[in-house]
Amino acid sequence: MRLIEMEIARQPWKGMLCGCGNRAEHLAQDLLRLAGRGPEREPSYVSLEEHVWSPAVLWEPSPAVTSVALAALADELAPAARGWFLDLLQCLVAGEGTDFASAGHGLDLPEMCRGRAVQGLWLLYEEVMSNRSTSAAGTAFEILTVVESDRARLERIGEIAAELLPVCCRPGLCDDGFVRSDLS
Repeated sequence: MRLIEMEIARQPWKGMLCGCGNRAEHLAQDLLRLAGRGPEREPSYVSLEEHVWSPAVLWEPSPAVTSVALAALADELAPAARGWFLDLLQCLVAGEGTDFASAGHGLDLPEMCRGRAVQGLWLLYEEVMSNRSTSAAGTAFEILTVVESDRARLERIGEIAAELLPVCCRPGLCDDGFVRSDLS
């Protein structure tokens, strides 16, 4: 069993309400297909928008999906799947709101997703430094700008990895995004 399969198996999908209004059980298969662990054994893009996240809110499965995305990044993935999981993780950590049902239970899903992403901080730093893909490095760096509380370390990695990052993420070009009022 791979890391992603193990993490998917740990999640209580049946007990979660998906953004589509159904139980979140189908997300397990969607995440496996995304990773290339589905029946086709090739990564296949699956949109989780309106199931896990939307531009306005995150839904109940979002923290579980954040954990699965981190497990996927620690696992062996095809480059396309790695990029899809990074994009998904970026949507989750950038979330701004919680669906009404979860909010009614006192959950702050965006904060929960960011908290889980912090647990994978070194996976994100490794992605920046890996030289696998400029796009993946840029996405990982952008995620770090949201979840990394050690701003000096983040600035230093930006300097060290400047040539590995997309131009828009290099020091001096996106520094105004480095400062979040709740991390200062």
